[in-house]
Amino acid sequence: MKPPVLIVLHQQNSTPGRVGNYLVKRGYSLDIRRPCIGDDLPATLAQHSGAVVFGGPQSANDNHDYVLREIDWMSVPLKENKPLLGICLGAQMMARNLGGKVGFHDEGQVEVGYYPIRPTEAGREVSEMWPDHVYQWHREGFDLPAGSTLLAEGDTFPCQAFRHGDHAFGVQFHPEVTHAMMCRWLIRGAHRMELPGAKQRGAHFEDRWVHDYAMQSWLSGFLDHWLRHLRDAAHEQQVRGQARDAQLTA
Repeated sequence: MKPPVLIVLHQQNSTPGRVGNYLVKRGYSLDIRRPCIGDDLPATLAQHSGAVVFGGPQSANDNHDYVLREIDWMSVPLKENKPLLGICLGAQMMARNLGGKVGFHDEGQVEVGYYPIRPTEAGREVSEMWPDHVYQWHREGFDLPAGSTLLAEGDTFPCQAFRHGDHAFGVQFHPEVTHAMMCRWLIRGAHRMELPGAKQRGAHFEDRWVHDYAMQSWLSGFLDHWLRHLRDAAHEQQVRGQARDAQLTA
């Protein structure tokens, strides 16, 4: 049986959306934790296949104890070289852990709606199916952390996706968003439409008809790539275990 994937969410009623659905279809159970309501994060990922840290209304610059603890906790999968995927806030927390900066746009611009991105050469090695527009919902962005590889860039917020090491990925955009999730966000976050650069409600629905299929295709291919890392990591762990057993019986 495959070890579960740790799912870190940042609101009581949040869901892992398409990412969670995809993992379940591939035979992975989900261990859902919500640090914002007091859930602990594991001291090791030895019993997990990997971790996905999602977005939320918090800032990676917040001084809430659970935010600071979660940023520090990112060191667990990074040091253990376990597969890690950070989405929006999750990517910003990873960047903070790695010494990168998270902050607002110099002119106060935001990305709320669909915006263009461009894969780098390294990004095309990860996936050949990058969409030309992705769904965004953020006011802050992050600098590329030292030692990381830029996978995709944008106009307003240049760093849109990166890889650190072999198994850790961060994306600024939201590939997990289903139609139902988008409707909830547009209702609960209607005030975001008033921010500079935000797309208006109607544009979200119109652009979704144009760009969502490409977003789904990219997510499927990207997660296949990430799942390959899960299998590689599991194999590495098995090999190390066999080596330890051999030493004990020598």
